[in-house]
Amino acid sequence: MARKNPGEPYWRVSLEEANNMIGQGEAVVIDVRDSNEWAAGHVAGAIHIPVDDILSRVDELPSDKDLLFICAMGVRSGLACEMAAAMDISSDRLYNIEDGTNAWITSNYPTEKA
Repeated sequence: MARKNPGEPYWRVSLEEANNMIGQGEAVVIDVRDSNEWAAGHVAGAIHIPVDDILSRVDELPSDKDLLFICAMGVRSGLACEMAAAMDISSDRLYNIEDGTNAWITSNYPTEKA
């Protein structure tokens, strides 16, 4: 079940929860890894915005869906969630996919390569 830790402006979700949210059309994935990582494989349909570009590209984040941030291990995506919250995106819409992209791929969830 999605959970929010004290002091974090976002929800933490599992791979299964994230996949369900995507399948229900409720959410979009934002991959915050670098370009080489992105090209090697990413969540199908994800938007690529490296973590260093989140603040300057915040206007590219969809406003009509929940935002599922993902990276390799959950650290950069957590930072991206905090940046989005600092840019006045409601914490109710911010989610960090904890297990990361490698776990997503090895769990056989929908994946694409650039």
